[in-house]
Amino acid sequence: MKKMFKIFLSVFAVLFMVQLVSAAEKSGSTPDFSQVKPVKYVFLFIGDGMSLPQRMAAEEFSKKIGNGKLFINAMTNQAVTTTSSANSFITDSAASGTAIACGEKTKNGVIGMASDRKRKLESIAEVAHKSGRKVGIITTVTINHATPASFYAHNASRGNMYEIALDLVNSNFDYFGGGGIAMNNNKKSKLYKGDIYDLAAKAGYTVLRGTEAVKNIPANAKKVLSFGTTYDLPYAIDRKDTLPLSFFVEQSIKFLDNKKGFFIMAEGGKIDYSGHANDAATNILETIDFDNAVKVAYEFAKKHPEETLIVVTGDHETGGLTLGFAGTGYKSFLENIKYQKCSVGVFNSKIKELGKNPAGVTFENVRKLITENFGLLFSDSKSSEGIKLTAAEEKALLAAFNRQFKNGKYQKSYALARETVRIFNNKCALAWTSGAHTALPVITSAYGVNSDIFSGMIDNTDIAKRLKLIVR
Repeated sequence: MKKMFKIFLSVFAVLFMVQLVSAAEKSGSTPDFSQVKPVKYVFLFIGDGMSLPQRMAAEEFSKKIGNGKLFINAMTNQAVTTTSSANSFITDSAASGTAIACGEKTKNGVIGMASDRKRKLESIAEVAHKSGRKVGIITTVTINHATPASFYAHNASRGNMYEIALDLVNSNFDYFGGGGIAMNNNKKSKLYKGDIYDLAAKAGYTVLRGTEAVKNIPANAKKVLSFGTTYDLPYAIDRKDTLPLSFFVEQSIKFLDNKKGFFIMAEGGKIDYSGHANDAATNILETIDFDNAVKVAYEFAKKHPEETLIVVTGDHETGGLTLGFAGTGYKSFLENIKYQKCSVGVFNSKIKELGKNPAGVTFENVRKLITENFGLLFSDSKSSEGIKLTAAEEKALLAAFNRQFKNGKYQKSYALARETVRIFNNKCALAWTSGAHTALPVITSAYGVNSDIFSGMIDNTDIAKRLKLIVR
């Protein structure tokens, strides 16, 4: 009964906040910011799939390991922000990205266009570019994914990746960085004109691809594509030689700085991916990695205190992360996050590798793999460093193993990896309610000049409306 009551209160709180915003809009009480003065340097950071639970879990873990609070949670102004799309209470990244970039609601799946899928919308980045500013778009996922695409593309469907990439080339923006271009040579497209990288080079872009290549932008470069990988940047938890989001933010600042200023949008796209996977440790480390990138902008802002604005937001919440678990009562064990050594996807790859010789796979082999990568200790373990499993949890893992290796044959599924990460999450006093997006409001934070206009309760469209005035 207590659990149901808590769920009721949570749902009621969300609906109440949404009603407050709706009532304010209907009463015409939305503040007038038309007199806000432009700011020379403007940063917009978007944590894809990042809401308050992700931010608070990451901060608590950061404190537990001695690194203190997140910068994004200590920024001067904070605003509760609603995220619904034109046709759904629960938005996707295309509609939310468009709302944040352009200031108008659209339908799920639509990029930079109105709900009729005909009228093109103007983004903050396009307004900034028209005003003479240089523009940079950065992400940890592919650069033609929904959120970054919303700032330069106009397409009825987020799935038209090749066509969206054509808009990237035609945007004439100054810097694109992070993850590479998906479907860059899709010859099946009706608009096929050649490989996007070749088209970009012909359009005057200096194309840099790979960890080493992106480290040095040629002195004569006018416009740059700086992609550390072919597709997504690896998760922070899996990162070895690849570069983090913070590198590309720092590089873009150096490349774009000029007398007229710049607008930079940087997305932490894989906070969302790890939310879909219900992978709490990976999600937390992605959020911390995202915070580190914002700190780079903060260091720049300290040198230009009267000329800089930093805004941080999320496009929606992903996974329904809950900061607590019935099995741990009022206790939290976020420090246990340190025991996870790889993302659930990489762990599944390790299981798959074992499966290449299914005849030799035993539960004993898998038990070792689980302990090595998650610190979960089975009943016969003699180690004192790790997290002890209960008999019921061991039984659940054995059942997942039998599903994964049904009749001794490897099955293409995430059965064992998902069960392992579920148990691990619970051991950290964390749980998830969904593998998809939720309608939970996000938090928009701001620091610097005009940061006070990002406070109270706002809608995601308000971010674009206000930033357009600031970059005009």
